[in-house]
Amino acid sequence: MEKKLVYDIHDRPKFGKMIIFALQQLLAIMAATIVVPVIVGNGMSSSAALFGAGVGTIVYQLFTKFRSPVFLGSSFAFIGSMSAAFAGAASAALGFLGIILGAVFAGLIYVIIALIVKLVGTNWIDKIMPAVVIGPTVALIGLSLAGAAISDVFSYGPKESFGTNSYYVMDTALWVSVVCALVTFFVVVLCSTYGKKMAKLIPFIIGIAAGYAVGLIFTGIGYATENDALKIIDFAPFAALTEGGVGLATFFAVPDFTFIEAIDGFKDLDGSYIATVAVAYVPVALVVFAEHLADHKNLSSIIDRDLLKDPGLSRTLLGDGVGSIAGAIFGGCPNTTYGESVGCVAITRNASVATITTTAIIAMLIAFVSPFVAFLDSIPGCVMGGVCITLYGFIAVSGLKMIQKVDLNDNANLFTVSAILIPGIGGMAMNIGEVYITTVACALILGIVVNALLHRKKD
Repeated sequence: MEKKLVYDIHDRPKFGKMIIFALQQLLAIMAATIVVPVIVGNGMSSSAALFGAGVGTIVYQLFTKFRSPVFLGSSFAFIGSMSAAFAGAASAALGFLGIILGAVFAGLIYVIIALIVKLVGTNWIDKIMPAVVIGPTVALIGLSLAGAAISDVFSYGPKESFGTNSYYVMDTALWVSVVCALVTFFVVVLCSTYGKKMAKLIPFIIGIAAGYAVGLIFTGIGYATENDALKIIDFAPFAALTEGGVGLATFFAVPDFTFIEAIDGFKDLDGSYIATVAVAYVPVALVVFAEHLADHKNLSSIIDRDLLKDPGLSRTLLGDGVGSIAGAIFGGCPNTTYGESVGCVAITRNASVATITTTAIIAMLIAFVSPFVAFLDSIPGCVMGGVCITLYGFIAVSGLKMIQKVDLNDNANLFTVSAILIPGIGGMAMNIGEVYITTVACALILGIVVNALLHRKKD
């Protein structure tokens, strides 16, 4: 029988291999981590967010005693909160100060919940979130990201509408995009399934390299024939390095750290603004707590260890909360455990925490290396889309595996699963005042309520 894990949590791959494994983890989480500051705008720095994610991950590892193999990246759940902090600010500097304060508020919520868990234990979690609830929720995390993956695959063309359906018109640019995505996807799948030794352990690096190489071929033909539809790789990030001539900034640049931008904001800080930030962040932190549980349940099933017991939910919460504060001080973005990282662990069967820690260190270092950041920015969205199909699909299947032993002939279980999957896949999300409740959070809350009502009536 094949070992479930090639590298267990305490295993340390040889140095050369560990660097390669860490780069693979970095590529898996990269796109989502740096896109959050791009969406929020207001001068936020992607390289600073990457540095902050590395800091947050190391803090998380320290609190969890290096027993939880997952990377923390920029949280999408707080995008609305961060935008509100900037919108309510009298100056840009105050906005940067606001997003740090917001992360502190959110982190403190995690600390408070961690203290409660430390006092009362985790048995209540198993009661309100048994497999019939947590399984479909984990599946939903993957399924809810499916649209993002496919949008990346078709990232070079607009959608057209036909009645209630939408589709892509396959012009030359879209065909090139799809070909690069499929090359990436099949290389990842084949390496993961049939690869030997290192090929089986680094399918994402090989897949991205293959997709990027095909993109370079198409782009070269595009320049040779003056056909813009074939120019799938954007070299603008590299060109920006030499604007004004070649200098130190061409090779090395200090990110625009949030705490530096925020210093001048103290003179505009008042109680009203602090209250605005608190209202924007605190409720979201309560919602993200549910996703924290789902991610750690999923990771526990993959590594065959209950992380809610060892190192313990109180420690994972403290790591997530304090890590978010530390990460936001540098990058502005509260952090969260990344499904892409979990998927990478699951597919490669590499749960080495040393690899995750190395990934965090590399993330912090490359935030200063201009050419490498430019290369990452130049990776076509369709190539990352091909990777994400495998990552998000694996997350979805992991959740479905959790309900294999659930009796779905029992209507109480059947309706509980239905109450999570259908609203979740249907896109049930809400804005209640300043609070944005994500699709996953809405579906999980509904599932908890339905499960409690139906099983109480049965009992």
